Amino acid sequence: MIDIRSMGYVRVASTDPGQWRTFAGKVLGLAEGRGPHPDHQYWRIDQVSARLVVVPAEVDRLEATGWEVADHRALQDAREHLEKAGVAVEDGTREELEDRRVQEMVRFRDPWDNVFELFHGITYESRPVVTPYAATFVTGDQGMGHIVVPVDDDVEALRFYTDVLGFRLRDSMSMPGEFVGKEPGSKVWLRFLGVNPRHHSLAFLPMPNPARCVHIMLEVDRLDDVGRALERVRRYGAPLSATLGRHMNDEMVSFYVRSPGGFDVELGTDGLQVDDSRWVARESTAVSYWGHDFGVGSG
Repeated sequence: MIDIRSMGYVRVASTDPGQWRTFAGKVLGLAEGRGPHPDHQYWRIDQVSARLVVVPAEVDRLEATGWEVADHRALQDAREHLEKAGVAVEDGTREELEDRRVQEMVRFRDPWDNVFELFHGITYESRPVVTPYAATFVTGDQGMGHIVVPVDDDVEALRFYTDVLGFRLRDSMSMPGEFVGKEPGSKVWLRFLGVNPRHHSLAFLPMPNPARCVHIMLEVDRLDDVGRALERVRRYGAPLSATLGRHMNDEMVSFYVRSPGGFDVELGTDGLQVDDSRWVARESTAVSYWGHDFGVGSG
């Protein structure tokens, strides 16, 4: 089993990095950092040198998600486990390690072409992070946040992510199969998986998505900072994807905004933390207790 500790970073490919500079800095309120590649954007939310990296490309999509393990031994154990499971693994090049500022990294794809990078030894900065609007992001042993990826087969996805990658099931939600092109009367599952006290670090939706990402979640420690970010969404004309609401499963108070990458970013607060020794996986019967109107703007 792989001992993933947290979601460490995301890398985004962009046809227009200037849009990301406005979106990440002005709308989300991330702090711009520094890095080795002059054409890449490095964004900080805590002491880690970069949690979000934006790279120029010919497509707009998620390029990769980085998952942190403890050390060299943990990474080698992970490599051996993946290879025994029939997963092709490749080492990060020297240039890739420098750009991610990690000591070691291996890359592989899940069965649905989502790119995962396992790493250890990421750098952190002596300079305290100062975000543009003084927001404090919730990270630490909970990692950067969470991500929702697209898959084709929800049954196989649950097996792969739990049995092969070592994620733990925290919550499930069913939806009519016709919503994702399945036969009427069928059911598909959204699964929410965790590796640390954050309710979930990874979830999957059985629906194709050209951006290779459904959404990324970032958490701040105050409701006021969520509200101020929502005001900036309107000020800068960013497309609101869902109104403010509170989720059932992780109790997050949040909204969703469409990123220049073609996927959503959820910005929230007050997320649930769980204790695996006491937690039992359940099925939530709705997306949210209140709010989160995903039809906003459709009229």
